[in-house]
Amino acid sequence: MATLSQWVAGSRPRTLPASLVPVVVGTGVAAGEGGAGEGGAVWWRAVLAAIVAVVLQIGVNYSNDYSDGVRGTDEDRVGPLRLVGSKVAPPKQVLAAALGCFLAAAVAGLVLAAVTTWWLLLVGAFAILAAWFYTGGKTPYGYRALGEVSVFIFFGLVAVVGTVYVQVEGLPWEAWAAAVPIGLLACGLLVANNLRDIPTDREAGKRTLAVLLGDRRTRLLYAACTALPFMIVLSLAAPRPWALIALLAAPLSLPPTQKVLNGATGPALIPVLGETGRLQIAYGVLLAVGLAI
Repeated sequence: MATLSQWVAGSRPRTLPASLVPVVVGTGVAAGEGGAGEGGAVWWRAVLAAIVAVVLQIGVNYSNDYSDGVRGTDEDRVGPLRLVGSKVAPPKQVLAAALGCFLAAAVAGLVLAAVTTWWLLLVGAFAILAAWFYTGGKTPYGYRALGEVSVFIFFGLVAVVGTVYVQVEGLPWEAWAAAVPIGLLACGLLVANNLRDIPTDREAGKRTLAVLLGDRRTRLLYAACTALPFMIVLSLAAPRPWALIALLAAPLSLPPTQKVLNGATGPALIPVLGETGRLQIAYGVLLAVGLAI
């Protein structure tokens, strides 16, 4: 039976900023817009949105652990602990943990839908289905080069715009403009992860985007994901000039991009994930502050 520390490691805590940053940025947009008649962000709704995002992310991680583990595609993987693949937890327990997280996210989402609009339930249902079928089911789309598309949509557009909506009950264009760079940085995390796993994914028959593109083009894609956010933020300069303080995070993009473009492989790419996560946090927090001013 897995220990508490193993369950925590299996939840992959280093991936959690990818779910929190969009909520922070969305709250920054809401603060600048004025929220639901209160003249600013609606903080309790922001907290609920954060709970939905984080718990759903943990559910995704456990779900992926379960699905990859029962398929046997995690046995030779480099990186964080796999509960099922390492045989430290029974598959049924990991599946139960994933479903429990999805249920908790659904409950928090239900509260937000009740105070805003019920169509959010449809968005939430799609998010949970996307989380499960990323590696679950007979034909997981994560094995069909669609993982980055899903991450961009749900960790960029849906997470940022949804957070803005539940607070201001509107869809300002700044929400969409801020969502794109956040989605790209989230994609950068997945691209780096899948770049590292090209050899084992190819052997296991997983046709990720990295496997499809090959090593060189995947490295260029990563560089694009970390560079474009600093160009896109310029579109926010006219209505909210303080958004440009996000450019202060640019130096953090250099070390991981240099490692990737210089050909780092296998375990040498593991630090890139941490550096990309820190870049995402710094960019997101600075952008949120700039949008809120």
